[in-house]
Amino acid sequence: MDGSVQCDAAIMNGSTLNFGACTNVSKVKNPIQLARQICEAQSNPQLLERIPPMVLAGTGAERYADEVGCSMVADSSLMISSKAKFQFNHYKSKYDLVVGSRNNKAASEEPVPVPEASNEVELAASLDTVGAVCVDGAGNTAAGCSSGGILLKVPGRVGQAATYGAGCWATDTDDLAIATCTTGNGEYLMKTLLAREICNGAFTSDCAVTSLHKTFTQKFLDSPLLPQQQDLYAGALTLLYYPKQSSGEVMWSHTTQSFCVGYMATTQKVPKFVHSPLPTYSVPGRSCVVNGHNFHLRI
Repeated sequence: MDGSVQCDAAIMNGSTLNFGACTNVSKVKNPIQLARQICEAQSNPQLLERIPPMVLAGTGAERYADEVGCSMVADSSLMISSKAKFQFNHYKSKYDLVVGSRNNKAASEEPVPVPEASNEVELAASLDTVGAVCVDGAGNTAAGCSSGGILLKVPGRVGQAATYGAGCWATDTDDLAIATCTTGNGEYLMKTLLAREICNGAFTSDCAVTSLHKTFTQKFLDSPLLPQQQDLYAGALTLLYYPKQSSGEVMWSHTTQSFCVGYMATTQKVPKFVHSPLPTYSVPGRSCVVNGHNFHLRI
């Protein structure tokens, strides 16, 4: 809202179950690098038996990032792209126009027409959360996500990308290794802990499609924690690996009008791109779609 940059990021190791996140950082060039440093430090004992931090915020996070060798920027304005600046100016002017009109209406006895607020769907298109999931040759998984948050967010806001159980999750067992990352309405993803719910649901079902659809429906769209009169937007990229079969599935699920994913193996020269739309009969924010692709891991 004030034109500054505040980024969130998190990463989770499925084999160790360690998690690391940072929030409200402005001068860390790649916040996901800081999240990884925090995650890996979870296994390192500290002096006087102190517990290593799991989430760091603001200037403290930036100081820690500099100490551990993360790439930093001297001026946070260098993190603002020309496209982001244009979007900010565009929506901020709309916001100020609405606020100004409402203030004039409150101060005047005569009715003053108030411009319509920015369309919520249009503003939602300005989200910039990205995520990734992976599995290595030994069957170990990891999940991560990084975000600048929603446009015109309140300064100091913490999004799902830095929240434990909401933005990403990874768990490895002898029967199933799973990793997922999410995007969408951050506050709603945090209320429902959607990333963790996705992974937990996979362990109680024999079908990944059924499990994801059930989780999105019961734990998100129909959740008593969320306002049922509003459209609920979420998307998730999920990787499931079955160690005993050396095979797995890359799945994508979403309630948004569309969802874009890419995937590749180390044996591929270029990634494959998928644009996933909601079926024509489905209503965005009210229904979900699940799809995916099988893979075999060469060990």
